[in-house]
Amino acid sequence: MTDTNALPPLLLGRLNHVGIACVSIDATVAMYETLFGATLSTPAFDLPAQGVRVAFIDVANSQLELIEPLGEDSPMHGFLRKNPNGGQHHVCFEVADIIAARDAMRERGATVLGTGEPRIGAHGVPVIFVHPRDTGGVLIELMATPDHH
Repeated sequence: MTDTNALPPLLLGRLNHVGIACVSIDATVAMYETLFGATLSTPAFDLPAQGVRVAFIDVANSQLELIEPLGEDSPMHGFLRKNPNGGQHHVCFEVADIIAARDAMRERGATVLGTGEPRIGAHGVPVIFVHPRDTGGVLIELMATPDHH
């Protein structure tokens, strides 16, 4: 493991969203409307490269990203097998420089999932995911800070 005292601090930006896996975006939206009066801010759309369909609900200081499987090969199927009713999937923080963040995660001994190369996420900016075994059991998404704040 790298000596973290020798590393510059990695500053997380704002919490962008909490990802919530669900069997059905429509049913989950209906539940949030009934319980909390929340409505969609971004209608559902497909991200075929990631095998998911997503939609967003705005909350006062962040967003909820609702994620359902898209296609038979969706990685969400594995999560839903373990959590048949869905549940919290990940927490996403903005970072100023996605490549510097990826490199810092590796230098600090964390596993960056996939190829390690950033891919375009639901907000249209590059993202990476850090393995939950390195982050206290929470899947962490790091995303480049979007221009539209």
